[in-house]
Amino acid sequence: MKPTDSELEILQVLWQEGPCTVRQVNERLAQNKDVGYTTTLKLMQIMHEKGLLTRLEEARSHVYAANVSEEETQSTLLERFVDTAFRGSASKLVMHALGNHKATPAELDEIRKLLDQIEKQP
Repeated sequence: MKPTDSELEILQVLWQEGPCTVRQVNERLAQNKDVGYTTTLKLMQIMHEKGLLTRLEEARSHVYAANVSEEETQSTLLERFVDTAFRGSASKLVMHALGNHKATPAELDEIRKLLDQIEKQP
């Protein structure tokens, strides 16, 4: 399942903070953009129906938690992005990213280590 941009913002709050009420999620989202409580509530209800969130009903407040992992979601989105934007070529993606972004020496070291690990795999 591919979450929308708004759904991803909510998931990111839940991945970072853990289970939260709608109000808690809305307060975090409101730090970066103008978003109404009812909009956040409706989105989270839809996400629950889609299976992206679980919901615990505690007293009057519902507590929501992500039902998909951050890593799984990132992998799915990246796979689709590489397939659609780079015709399935991971090397084109990497070359484009490195060509348009000034990598720090630490980032380059991490990339080298990853390449070394990949080359050592059978």
